[in-house]
Amino acid sequence: MRALTVLLTALPLLFLPACSTGGQKTEKPRTPAAGAPAPAATPAWAKGMKTVTEDRLPPEARRTLELIAKGGPFPYDKDGTVFGNYENRLPKQARGYYHEYTVPTPGSRTRGARRIITGEHTERYYTSDHYQTFEAVVHP
Repeated sequence: MRALTVLLTALPLLFLPACSTGGQKTEKPRTPAAGAPAPAATPAWAKGMKTVTEDRLPPEARRTLELIAKGGPFPYDKDGTVFGNYENRLPKQARGYYHEYTVPTPGSRTRGARRIITGEHTERYYTSDHYQTFEAVVHP
């Protein structure tokens, strides 16, 4: 009987090290699969926003970004005009900070609802719903 009592008393002590982590996380950090791109670091200007990488944008948006990088020529007269941010969905900046560019919508007879908005620095934003929502365009 005494041996059973000792065994039952010691049994929890055998499992204690397996249950305790000493307050530290024991899960190993995950590494990307071979050949997978490293996750993009979110730039300060995009903190708190939904983000998208250029390769995940529609091809028309990628083409618009290429035109912006080259300085044009742009297919629409309104391309490059000041974006007022009247909806206040982008970070507050002085008037003239943002400019808008059309992302053509296949099958649309008008400019459509898709736009790229640029900031004075490296900021790029994409909207597919005419300024209702934005995604910060980040590099992978």
